[in-house]
Amino acid sequence: MKVQFIGATHEVTGSCTLLEVCGRHYLVDCGMEQGVDVFQNIELPVSPAEIEAVFLTHAHIDHSGMLPKLYKDGFRGAIFATEVTCDLCNIMLRDSAHIQESEAQWQARKAERSGEVPPEPTYTMADALGAIQQFRRCPYGKTIAAAEGIELRFTDIGHLLGSACIELWLQEGEQKRKIVFSGDVGNTNQAIIRDPQNVEETDYLVLESTYGDRLHDAYQGNLVEEFAAILQKTLDRGGNVVIPSFAVGRTQEMLYALREIKQRGLVKGHDHFPVYVDSPLASEATAIFLQCGTECFDEETLALVQQGINPIWFDDIRMTQTSDESRMINFDTEPKVILSASGMCEAGRIRHHLKHNLWRSESTILFVGYQAEQSLGRKLQEGAKKVRLFGEDVRVNAEIQKLHGTSGHADQAGLLRWLEGFKTKPKQIYVNHGEQNSCETFTALLREKGYQADAPYSGTEYDLLTGEATILTDGKPIEKANMTRGGARENKIYRELVANAEDLLRLAQARRGKTNKDNAKLTDQIRELIRKWQE
Repeated sequence: MKVQFIGATHEVTGSCTLLEVCGRHYLVDCGMEQGVDVFQNIELPVSPAEIEAVFLTHAHIDHSGMLPKLYKDGFRGAIFATEVTCDLCNIMLRDSAHIQESEAQWQARKAERSGEVPPEPTYTMADALGAIQQFRRCPYGKTIAAAEGIELRFTDIGHLLGSACIELWLQEGEQKRKIVFSGDVGNTNQAIIRDPQNVEETDYLVLESTYGDRLHDAYQGNLVEEFAAILQKTLDRGGNVVIPSFAVGRTQEMLYALREIKQRGLVKGHDHFPVYVDSPLASEATAIFLQCGTECFDEETLALVQQGINPIWFDDIRMTQTSDESRMINFDTEPKVILSASGMCEAGRIRHHLKHNLWRSESTILFVGYQAEQSLGRKLQEGAKKVRLFGEDVRVNAEIQKLHGTSGHADQAGLLRWLEGFKTKPKQIYVNHGEQNSCETFTALLREKGYQADAPYSGTEYDLLTGEATILTDGKPIEKANMTRGGARENKIYRELVANAEDLLRLAQARRGKTNKDNAKLTDQIRELIRKWQE
C-alpha cells in the first residue's frame, strides 16, 4: 500500500499522484503542466495500460488534461468523477484536443518550410473521445466500492462546479488506511457554488498549497457594487470593459454578478449594455451550469432558482461561436462588456480584444483571477506601458483594474480553516500543488502548528502501512532555457524567426507589379527594421 508523487510537486500545475493497493495501480488526477515548469517530473513508473482507474478531483486542465494521453498510451480503466465534472470534462478535453491538433498543424507547416520532421500532437480528438467514454458518474456524498480494497467518496470542496476532495478507504488483508486528497480547496463566499465542505477524519492528507504563503487582499466592500462602479465609469466615457476570464467557472461567476447589476439597475444610463461571451468553450460550460442539479448551488443561488430567476442569464448576453463573429465585436462602436479567454491573456481570442482596446484610454481591462508570473496578464497588472501582440507593439493607455474577492482558491487562512474541520489531526500531511515558496512556507507553518508535514518532490514514495518514505527524491530544476512547456525554447524561437523572415521574402517577391508608392513604403519599413537590429 503505497503513494508516489508524480506531478504538481513544488509546482502549481500537472497534478498526478500514483497509488498502489493490493498490487494494483491507480491515479489521483492526471493533469497537464501549464505555463512555466520549474522542476522535472518523473515518468509514470508503470505502463498506462496497468493503471486500473483514475480518481479525478475536478475538470480543470491542470488536473484532467493528460487523460487523453493516458488513453492514447493504453489506459482503459474507469475514470471516477462527480457528475458535473464528467459533463465539464466532456467539453474541456475535446477543446484541449482541438488545441493540441491545431498547434501540431501549425508546427508542421513551420517544419515543412525548414525541412524538419513535423511533430505529432500530444493527443488527438479521437484520444479525447476515448478517454471521455471511460468516465463513471459519481454523486457527492455516496461511498462507492471502486475496486478491490478501495472505497471512495467525493465531498464538495467549493473550487469549481463539481469539484471535490476525494476520500479513499484502502484495505490490504486486515490492514486498513484512509487517505484524503484535497484537490483545489475553494475560496469561501463564491458566487453560485457552495463553500468547501469538511471531512472529519483521515490517516493521511494530500493538501494543496496554491496560496499557502499569502492571504487574499483584505476587502470590505461589495464585489457587485465595485464591479458596477467600474462599468459605469467606463461606459460613461464610451469605452469597453474587457475581462480576461477563464472559460469554466470564472466566466459564469461574472455573468452571475452582471445579472444582479442589471436586475438592480446599478449602472445608470446604459440599461441594455451588451455583454459578449466570446469563447465557444465558455458558451458550452455556461450551458452545463444552467442544466446541472441544484445540489451544486449555494443557498443564494438556490433561492434564485426557486423564485424562477435564472442566476447567470439575462436578455443582453450575446454568445459568439465563430472567428468571424468574434472579429465583428471590435467593429461595433457601442460600449460593451467582453468576456473572453484565456484568463491570463496567454492565448485565445482575448489577445485580439486586447489589441483593439489596450491603446484606447476610454476602455478598461478588468482582471478577475490569478495572473501567473511572466504571463501577459501579470505584466499588464504590474504596469507595463507597452506589450507585444501579433507582431505589433501596442501602447497601454486603457485603465487596468482588478476586481477584488474573485479568487477561486482558498488563501493560507482558508486552507487552515478547512484543515481545522478535521475532528482529529491527520497522522501525516503531504503538501503539493504550490510554487516552491508557497509549498515550503505552508509546510513549515503546519509543522509549527503541530502537524507532521512533508512537501515531497516528484518521485518520492511512502509506504502507507508504516508511514515511512521508501523513496526520497530531491527537486531537479529544469534548465532555464527549457522552462516552458514543449522544451527547446531557444531552437523553437529561432525557427520562428527564420520562418517569418522567409514569409517576408515571399511577400516582397509577390509585390511585382504593385504601385511604386506602396513598394517604396514597404522597402523603407524593412530597411528601418534591418538598421534597428544591426545597431
